[in-house]
Amino acid sequence: MALHFSGEAVEDQFYTDFGNLNKLQDEKFQTLMVLVFEFLASPQTSSQFISNLEKFASDNGLGSGALKNLIKTVLVFFKAALKRNLPPTQLKEDLLQLGLSEEKGSWVAAQWKTNLGTFSKIAVGQSLTVNQLVDMEWRFGVTAADSEMKKVGNTYLQLKLVLDKGIKTEEVFMELTLPQFYSFLHEMEKAKAGIEYLT
Repeated sequence: MALHFSGEAVEDQFYTDFGNLNKLQDEKFQTLMVLVFEFLASPQTSSQFISNLEKFASDNGLGSGALKNLIKTVLVFFKAALKRNLPPTQLKEDLLQLGLSEEKGSWVAAQWKTNLGTFSKIAVGQSLTVNQLVDMEWRFGVTAADSEMKKVGNTYLQLKLVLDKGIKTEEVFMELTLPQFYSFLHEMEKAKAGIEYLT
């Protein structure tokens, strides 16, 4: 059966992991979910999150390896739900289908509703750091000679963009006609307005 967060049926591992999650006592379950939500809502390092999980596992007599695998599934679920911008009601429906009890599903949906704005801002911020523009060079030109008479006198813009790919930088070259440049500029202004609205 298709789930909202995936748009399709999911592997049995999701049902197993959420079933195991459901077996936790309410207090332990909520403590663990708070750790997950704090990780999703703040730019803490993965090592800090893993350290918190190991402490939770030792404090509650759980195997840290099994807990890490369960948390991977939970993070995949929440990140996919965030990507699809699931409202709390659909999130709860998915959680119930995956094996959480009504009480636990309701509690998670309430936390999701409370934190959704923060999660969205973090996701936007993370997506904008990928392929970040580091440098740009540009020059305008006019076609002085061409085999086609129609192209003579046309204005163009050449861009050299330097993008940060995380590990290295990459140079991207573009050539735009004047109408293409104005269209590109308009799209950039819309993107800037959208980012300013979210922050």
